[in-house]
Amino acid sequence: MSKYRIGPISTELIGQLERADIPSSRLDVLILMEDLLEKDRAWILANPDAPLSNYQVNKLNKQIALRKKHIPLAYIRGFTEFYGRRFRVNHHTLEPRPESEMMIELLKQLPLPHKPIIADVGTGTGCLGITAALEIPKSKVVLYDIDSSVLAVARHNMHMHELHLPIHKRDLLSKPTDLYDVVLANLPYVPENWQINRAAMNEPRLAIFGGKDGLDVYRRLFAQIKDYTWKPEFILTEALPPQHVNLAAIAKDNGFAQIKLDNFIQVFSPIT
Repeated sequence: MSKYRIGPISTELIGQLERADIPSSRLDVLILMEDLLEKDRAWILANPDAPLSNYQVNKLNKQIALRKKHIPLAYIRGFTEFYGRRFRVNHHTLEPRPESEMMIELLKQLPLPHKPIIADVGTGTGCLGITAALEIPKSKVVLYDIDSSVLAVARHNMHMHELHLPIHKRDLLSKPTDLYDVVLANLPYVPENWQINRAAMNEPRLAIFGGKDGLDVYRRLFAQIKDYTWKPEFILTEALPPQHVNLAAIAKDNGFAQIKLDNFIQVFSPIT
């Protein structure tokens, strides 16, 4: 009979994370327990005396050792949830944030053509572009990123969701392959001197920091689009709320006006 039980082991692991200054200690342990036992949270909480094997306890201890170093939970699990779907992540990619889900919400509210053509620029895990393709079935979505390792993750996620989307290695939207109705752009926007949490320090800096004011990558994207003879009907961006006024000014200088704003997400359309 196993000497290990869910309740005492959970309490011990939560304590270890709390002593390591992990603010989500209890939730993290519950999530790892769910993964390990393939049981939901309600079952785990209702069965504190259920046994754990030596193998299970050893696996949990290894995961907790990583989390104590503030390695993002998604990296430890190898996946995360975005808009109700599972996406693979690794140390090459930024972990998708809940704030980014609003970009999908706003996209679905826009007056799109019957078969919109959408570019996901700086796709990372592919979560935005893949979700857009699944939520807007008649759309054509193309994924762009500058990093081959990141594109490999996006390709895995695309196949996992049974999609076959074009994927291109590009610097933002250089050499576009289509005339896009919509551009989704969750680009690096954190100012270089901004204090980020310890978990985010383990994520790729290239995907986080966007220069002195955080908006350098957006400047390059809008400048690229300004030089094209065609213009997307909508550009959706993500940035910190204090950056919104400056990002709207960048867009205006390149022929776009803000038409919607919600939390971190701005929507721009060509000035007529």
